[in-house]
Amino acid sequence: MLSRFLLGGLAFAGATFAQSSSSYTDPDNGFVFQGYADPTHNVTYGFALPPASSTDYSGEFIGEIIAPVSAEWVGIALGGAMAGDLLLVAWANDGKVVYSPRYATGYVQPTVYSGPNITTLSETVVNSTHWKWVYRCQNCTTWSGGSISTSGSGAVAWAWSSAAVDDPSDASSDFLEHNDFGFFGQNWQSAQTSNYANYLAGKPGTPTSTTSTPPTSTTTTSTSSSSTPTVTGTPYDYIIVGAGPGGIIAADRLSEAGKKVLLLERGGPSTGETGGTYVAPWAAGTNLTKFDIPGLFESMFTDTDPWYWCKDITVFAGCLLGGGTSVNGALYWYPTDQDFSTANGWPASWTNHGPYTSKMTQRLPSTDHPSTDGDRYLEQLEPVVAQLLQDQGYSQITINDSPNSKDHVFGYSAFDFLNGKRGGPVATYLQTALKRSNVVYKDYTLVSNVVRNGSTITGVQTNDTSLGPNGIVPLTKNGRVILSAGSYGTARILFQSGIGPTDMISLVEGNTAAAKNLPPKADYINLPVGMNISDNPSINLVFTHPSIDAYDNWADVWADPRPADAQQYLKDQSGVFAGASPKVNFWRSYTGSDGQQRYMQGTSRPGAASVNTTYAYNASQIFTITSYLSWGITSRGRLGINAGLTGTPLVNPWLVDPVDKAVLVQALEDIVSNVSQVEGLTMITPDNTTTLQEYVDSYDPGTMDSNHWVGSAKIGSDPSSAVVDENTKVFNTDNLFVVDASIIPKLPTGNPHGMLMSAAEQAAAKILALAGGP
Repeated sequence: MLSRFLLGGLAFAGATFAQSSSSYTDPDNGFVFQGYADPTHNVTYGFALPPASSTDYSGEFIGEIIAPVSAEWVGIALGGAMAGDLLLVAWANDGKVVYSPRYATGYVQPTVYSGPNITTLSETVVNSTHWKWVYRCQNCTTWSGGSISTSGSGAVAWAWSSAAVDDPSDASSDFLEHNDFGFFGQNWQSAQTSNYANYLAGKPGTPTSTTSTPPTSTTTTSTSSSSTPTVTGTPYDYIIVGAGPGGIIAADRLSEAGKKVLLLERGGPSTGETGGTYVAPWAAGTNLTKFDIPGLFESMFTDTDPWYWCKDITVFAGCLLGGGTSVNGALYWYPTDQDFSTANGWPASWTNHGPYTSKMTQRLPSTDHPSTDGDRYLEQLEPVVAQLLQDQGYSQITINDSPNSKDHVFGYSAFDFLNGKRGGPVATYLQTALKRSNVVYKDYTLVSNVVRNGSTITGVQTNDTSLGPNGIVPLTKNGRVILSAGSYGTARILFQSGIGPTDMISLVEGNTAAAKNLPPKADYINLPVGMNISDNPSINLVFTHPSIDAYDNWADVWADPRPADAQQYLKDQSGVFAGASPKVNFWRSYTGSDGQQRYMQGTSRPGAASVNTTYAYNASQIFTITSYLSWGITSRGRLGINAGLTGTPLVNPWLVDPVDKAVLVQALEDIVSNVSQVEGLTMITPDNTTTLQEYVDSYDPGTMDSNHWVGSAKIGSDPSSAVVDENTKVFNTDNLFVVDASIIPKLPTGNPHGMLMSAAEQAAAKILALAGGP
């Protein structure tokens, strides 16, 4: 049985988000649930939670599943993925509902999980047409490796099967893969009810019927001679897949030109302005979410409920409104001229980036003093790093005042924060776009593939059936699709659309759920999707100095920050929390033994991700210098998918070329060459028992990742080596475009955040100017 499940269960992680939850009242028992009615299989999933102030019912909820008898088993994953989440599986047998809490560490048969205490409530019904399971789930809001954000929202995954479990009388029975699956955004905070204790006692409501029928799902219908409503899809001039920086900027510029635009985002809200509710305990009562407050950046990687990271990509990727710009450190460098040069892989028509960079900076200027009072905070390491670098011939500058100056220069870190909060495209471009009547935005909706008629794209396939027949959203005449799902997300959509290398499309063919959406084999398009990836290799050096405030290594900023700093930020968005952890940045140019010029970027911040040393040291005085190899790097890797359609690096791109490694080691040696001349400065990682060459040789590749992935849908002139042409149109298609980091052919000189937004401005202009559009 295990082997049978393994083949299809993998698909659970690569599924698509559907629509959001809403409030409904069960007519049979009067309970008010927050949940979702899947219109395809007519299954309803509902939840009711105790009030946040309740101490008597901590860690529990009341749940409901209503399903037709054709559903042989139904399951939910409370955290949105099969692996690493609490799973609840149920089915009807002999007039009763059999249920089982499950857990899986991978995409294999989930085993019975002993943590939850589940009680079937008296409102449970099994009849000739439907079965309804109403249950109390205690110790169910946390589990090994995850939890529900009961004061916020998150994703819930569902699975449905028409094949019976092996032994319906046995709650621990094995079962075959699901036949279908999906996701919806669950608002856990809205599920809280003051009637919770009454529900447990069965008090509210009087049955209005003798049969149990699920609430009607919300769809858009048109008149039909059939008794079954027909969903009609609204066509759009442009369907943009992914509300990260590329998608948001494209949506703003295209709608500004009067085009009818649909912007789809697989995740949910981020900042308070967008409806986000994930607020730190010390900021309760405000709309300042984790994604608003710059000083919470370091907590992105230590949160016990990291729902905002994509669970179907094996590297860090943001699955929420704003994408990576909502979860990154927001370092923001205006692009250099060489970043858009032909030497860096760009077509000649892209080299005049100035007008587009200017559009970007007018909408979103940078700042190297983000606190609203104009002061800088937690900058004790600046004079230490300044002395270290000035003795090596570096000059101090205001970095974005001289974008092309990137050799032997340093300065205060620059960000795209606005008014003491995270800025970026969410706070700027998105806000103007959403004010226009010709823009429709949908969250919790992920596109699995584009719908093709040969080389022509006719729409996109989603799992939100309210958007069109079977979730397909159509285009208007001459309409276009723009993929902006990120380097991993865009590549996966292309694979699932029959576009990419043969081995990747073969994996899609082997996936039951995804294969049915592939075009005919004759229409497959062989392009090098995922074949050209780059990412900055990064190495951390850790130091101590008596003047440094390591800020408790950022350990308590989410739950228990320094009170004065928290109060200052809440008062007027000033102080330490108005800025992120990076404080100083620097660059130096090198020429390798191969004659290729390369650039090194350094980033300095208080604290350290890890310390490995034989030295005794004061943990309150540590700081880190991270050295990245950037422009000119020659190492390349490959990304793709596995059998479960999970996005993953297939070939690591870090230091593949030995000359890259030699240059990076030389850069590290230069950084520390005069440490002994800075009074009180000590390098503790690596210590004097390890040379820098040995340190780099043994560095864990998994921690060398900078998450600056570019090149998976590279721009170029030749489809044998590129995926999109100079107008960002996918080769051998009529109307499919890509606007995200995947088109960037080579790494820029600094973090790609600013360069990507400038590229999105230019791409939108080129798409609008291209003949044949709507």
